[in-house]
Amino acid sequence: MPSSETFRLPTHRRHVPAARDHVRKALADWGITDELADRATLSANELVTNAVSHCRVPDARVRVTLVLCRCELVLEVSDPDRDRLPVPRRPGPEEEGGRGLTLVGALADAWGHRQGPYTKTVWARFTLPPAETPHVLDRP
Repeated sequence: MPSSETFRLPTHRRHVPAARDHVRKALADWGITDELADRATLSANELVTNAVSHCRVPDARVRVTLVLCRCELVLEVSDPDRDRLPVPRRPGPEEEGGRGLTLVGALADAWGHRQGPYTKTVWARFTLPPAETPHVLDRP
């Protein structure tokens, strides 16, 4: 059983469902199919949507990484538009968007972002319930 899964996709909204499906399959392969899978998949949906919607680098690709370590799942979504950092918004009731980061904050145990030399990464961490922890390999 792998302890990490990484895939890339073009920065276009039509690829968001594929990202969601890939995350759900990876989690199922690790034996995570419950409410945690729903929270992580929905968070991936929101973070990938933000990345493909706001990245202004032509012909860019978004990288999605899932890491399972001990009793924690980490989701990372990276794109090459390193200077456009995510900022939670307070959209009005009539606005259709702008709630993704607030939703990720409610679903994840923690979330944040970091800048690399050429990319930015937005991450979300989820604590595995004790019943799921034995399925996880303890790899570095």
